[in-house]
Amino acid sequence: MTSEAIKARLVAQALEEGFVAARICAPGSIGHVMERLSAFVAAGYHGQMGWMEQRMTWRGDPQALWPEARSVVMLAESYTPEHDPSAILQHPDRGAVSVYAQGRDYHDVVKKRLKRVARWLVAQADCEVKVFVDTAPVSEKALGQAAGLGWQGKHTNLVSRSLGNWVFLGAIFTTLKLPPDAAEVDHCGSCRACLSACPTDAFPAPYQLDARRCISYLTIEHDGPVDPELRALMGNRIYGCDDCLAACPWNKFAVAARDIRLAARPDLMAPRLAALAALDDAAFRALFSGSPIKRIGRNRFVRNVLYAIGNSQRPSLLSVAQELTRDANPVVAEAARWAATRLTFG
Repeated sequence: MTSEAIKARLVAQALEEGFVAARICAPGSIGHVMERLSAFVAAGYHGQMGWMEQRMTWRGDPQALWPEARSVVMLAESYTPEHDPSAILQHPDRGAVSVYAQGRDYHDVVKKRLKRVARWLVAQADCEVKVFVDTAPVSEKALGQAAGLGWQGKHTNLVSRSLGNWVFLGAIFTTLKLPPDAAEVDHCGSCRACLSACPTDAFPAPYQLDARRCISYLTIEHDGPVDPELRALMGNRIYGCDDCLAACPWNKFAVAARDIRLAARPDLMAPRLAALAALDDAAFRALFSGSPIKRIGRNRFVRNVLYAIGNSQRPSLLSVAQELTRDANPVVAEAARWAATRLTFG
């Protein structure tokens, strides 16, 4: 079977498995990434994400990650929400959870699907494979653009003319040489919708993100107290932020999610802040079993909830904050004092 025939069957197999798109690129097709990544780290934009600096060589050069790889199969999985993700922001007594975290952990869902496609490929050709879903130093978005899935928009996320930007990306590295697809070009034009939508002004310039001001980073990756100036801008966002993604005009072409496991859990679409603040460690683990939220732990999560309570302007939540000022975790206790002060004095 020719490489062209294998590629055609591979793409068909990926779509049959539930992916919405599959494209091919060469491992050495993202030479510009190392320069961008170095500038990002040099500016300190990575914040506490030290692993980005430690693994720059692999992230900037897929060939260094696995020298034997000759092709990279990039696959897209849609998680387009069925509801308006910004509507929850009008209900300050409820918590806003990023769309991607409202369903089953995508790492598990996408990786299992990737492995099935990879096993199919190995069965068709004499090759080796490795699969990656956001858990290794792989520049998925840059590889996605090199493979023609979309382009990295001004918000630094992948945008597609046919899929919008509500997509997860997975990669299959293989020793099999496959015909590459043409890279996608930028179609953002003069649009600044995503940049204007950011509540914390986390974009120093188009195509640049200062993670230290990004609510997704602050609620998920940042350990310890958040700068009070930024807390006041977080609103009721307690895990991640979808503002820049939701603002993208290309979402008019977004396709529906195919896997029911990625659909939003009803209890995570508009959870009450008071109930979330009351979670102890055991209750937190039980509630978020199978969810990506579980990995940040109870203390960081309740810290986020208390910031949202402090921003809520709901005096009825004052007693909730006051109760947690005695929490055993000092970061949670400090967040509770801040929230109580905000609710008392405005």
